[in-house]
Amino acid sequence: MFIKTNPIQLIAGPRSAGPKLSQALLSPTLIALAVTSLFSANVFAKTVTVSSPNQQIQISLSDDTGRPEYKIDFHGKTVIEPSRLGLVFQSLGELGQGLQIKSSEKKSADEKWQQPWGEQEWIRDQHNQLSAVLSNGKVQLEVEFKAFDDGIGFRYHLAQQATLPANSPLSITDELTEFNVGQADKATAWWIPARGWNRYEYLYRTTALKEVDRVHTPFTFKLADGTHLSIHEAALVDFAAMTLDQQRDGKLKADLTPWSDGIRVKTQVGFYTPWRTIQIADKATGLLNSHLILNLNEPNKLGDVTWVKPGKYVGIWWGMHLNENTWGSGPTHGATTSETERYMDFAAKYQFDGVLVEGWNKGWDGDWFHNGDQFSFTKAYADFDLPAITAYGAKKGVRLIGHHETAGSVTHYRDQMADAFTLYEKHGVTQVKTGYVADGGQIKRIDDQGITRHEWHDGQFMVGEYLHSVTEAAKHHISINSHEPIKDTGLRRTYPNWIAREGARGQEYNAWGSPPNSPEHTAMLPFTRMLAGPMDFTPGIFDLAPKGLDAENRVQTTLTKQLALYVVLYSPIQMAADLPRNYEKHLDAFQFIRDVPTDWYQSVALAGEVGDYVVFARQAKDQGDWYLGALTDETARKVTVKLDFLSPNKRYQAQIYRDGAKADWKTNPYDYVIETLEVSAKDSLNLTLASSGGTAIRFKAL
Repeated sequence: MFIKTNPIQLIAGPRSAGPKLSQALLSPTLIALAVTSLFSANVFAKTVTVSSPNQQIQISLSDDTGRPEYKIDFHGKTVIEPSRLGLVFQSLGELGQGLQIKSSEKKSADEKWQQPWGEQEWIRDQHNQLSAVLSNGKVQLEVEFKAFDDGIGFRYHLAQQATLPANSPLSITDELTEFNVGQADKATAWWIPARGWNRYEYLYRTTALKEVDRVHTPFTFKLADGTHLSIHEAALVDFAAMTLDQQRDGKLKADLTPWSDGIRVKTQVGFYTPWRTIQIADKATGLLNSHLILNLNEPNKLGDVTWVKPGKYVGIWWGMHLNENTWGSGPTHGATTSETERYMDFAAKYQFDGVLVEGWNKGWDGDWFHNGDQFSFTKAYADFDLPAITAYGAKKGVRLIGHHETAGSVTHYRDQMADAFTLYEKHGVTQVKTGYVADGGQIKRIDDQGITRHEWHDGQFMVGEYLHSVTEAAKHHISINSHEPIKDTGLRRTYPNWIAREGARGQEYNAWGSPPNSPEHTAMLPFTRMLAGPMDFTPGIFDLAPKGLDAENRVQTTLTKQLALYVVLYSPIQMAADLPRNYEKHLDAFQFIRDVPTDWYQSVALAGEVGDYVVFARQAKDQGDWYLGALTDETARKVTVKLDFLSPNKRYQAQIYRDGAKADWKTNPYDYVIETLEVSAKDSLNLTLASSGGTAIRFKAL
C-alpha cells in the first residue's frame, strides 16, 4: 500500500488511537481493518508550516479536524490558537468545512523598495511564503500566507476552475476566518466599536479582551506574557472592510461590513481578498516599528509621482470650529478672498506650503449635513474668487489646498468629480481634502434604477468610491487627503497620491466634542489607528483654552505636547491648525513647527506603552537633522532616552522644547522652556513630561 503525500510533507497524522500503518503487516484482514480505521480517522490529515526569516514566528496550516485551520506560535508559544479559515457564498455555500489541503508550495523573498515619501524611505520586504490549495472535491480555494519577522498576513484566492468559469459572478455572505487568541483570559485590549453612528471617531477603550464586542481594526491587545499583537488588514480593494466580532471569549471572527441588501461582497471568480494581518512584537514599540502593512501592498501603479508633495499648511478651519467664522455664506463667512489672501500672507511669511480653505463652494447654507445634494464642486460663493486667489498664492509661493465636502451624497459627488478636478487642475490646486460627513450607515447611493440606497462608510461600495476619487485625482496630478474615510490599509504604497486620511478623533473634538479628546488619546493613536498609516490629526493648537481653563471644550495638553505631536503622529502633510494670531504670541515655540519636516529618511520608536506614553525619533530626508517627540497621558513621568540613534562621530545641537517645572495641562499648560545642549550618540537625555505634557527636540548636526 502506498499513500502519496507529495508535494505536502505529512507532519501530523490522525489524532485517534487507531492502528498504525506499520502494524498492519500481520494479515490481509488486519490490513483491511487498518485501512478502514485510517480513512475513518482522516489518514490524509496534514499540517504544513512556514516560519519567519528569524524563525521566531511559525504559521501552521492544518486540515486534521476536517476543515482548514491555522495556528501562530511566537517564540515557541502559541499566540493564536487553531482558528478557522474559509468563505461562504450565496451560490456555492460554505467553502470551509470539508476542505482538505491538496497541495502546497513555499517561497522566500528579500528585497528593498523605496517610498516616494513616507516615514521611512527604504523598506525591507523579507518574508517566507506558504501557498496552499484547499479542496472539497468540487471546488478549490487557495490560501496564501506570508511570515515576516514583525508578523504575518494571509489571504484567499478563488481561481478559475472547471466548475467556475472566469469572471462568473459571486456573492459572499460570510467570512469564516477566526483569530482565536491564546492566553485570552488575561489579555488587555484597546479598541473602538465598529458599525456605529460615528464611524471611527471614538475615544479608545482599555478593557479586558473578553469585554470586547464588535470592533474596528487595527485591533491591538497585549497577552499576559507581554506579547503585543494587532489584527488588521492590508490592500483593501473591491471588498468589504473586515471588523471583528468576539463570539466566545478570545474567539474573534471576521465580520464583513454588508451592503444595504445584506450581501457582504459582490465579486466574481478570480478574486483575491485583502490580506488579514497580525502584527506581533515582544513589546509595544515593536508594533510601531513594523512595516508589515506596507509590505503586503502592491508597488506604485501611478508611475512618476514627483508631483506628490509632502509639506505643511495652515488653513481657514479652526475658526469655524470655534464659531468665529462660518462655512456658509454671511457676515462671518470664513472662505472669502480677503481672508484667504491674509492666510496666504501668513503662510508665505513663515514658509508654509499651502492654505486649506473650507466653505468656498455653494451648498453650505442651511442644513448641509442632511442636504449633500446641494453642494456644487465647481461654483464658488460670490465672495471667493478662485482664479484671483490661486494667482495671488502663486506669486507668494503658496498653493491653495482644495476642499470637497460630500455630506455622504457620493453619487452626487461622482457626477461632478471630473469637472471639479479639472477646475482645480486649471488653477494649480494639487491637493484636495475630501469629506464624507454622514452617520454610519447613511452614505447616500443612487442605484441604476434611480433608487436611493444607504450604505456604510466601510462597505464594499464605499471602498470603491474612495479609491475612485484617488485614481481620478491622479489623472489631474492631484493628491487626496480623505476625511471620514475608509480605514487605511497601506494603499498609499500603490497609489502614492493618497497622501493622508483622518479615520479617528482629530483635533476638532477639542473645540466642541463632549467629551473632548482625553490626555491619553494621542498616546493611544500610535499603537492603534496609526498602525494602519498616516493621520491628518491637525496638531499645533497654541490657545489651549479659548473659553477658559475650566471649560469642557479645551485642548487637554500642554503647549509643548502640541509640538511633540508633529513627530509622534506621522503624516506627510501637517497642519499648523491654530489661528495665526495665536502663533504670533508664541513665536519662540512656533519655531519648532516651522522647522520640523514631514518627509523622513528613517523613523524609530524608542519607548512607550499603549495609551500611556510614546517616544519617537525621525531623521529628515536629507539624512541630516533628527527630530524627537515624546508625550504622555495624564500621568507626569520621567523618561530616559539614549541618543544612540544619532549618527556616530557627529556632534549635534539639541534644541529642546519642554514642559516647565510648573507645567500641568489643567492649571498651567503654557509653562514651557526652550534650551540648547550639545550632544552625541553616546549621550542620554532625561525627559521630564508634565501631566499630558510633551517634549520636542531638533537635533541639528554641527
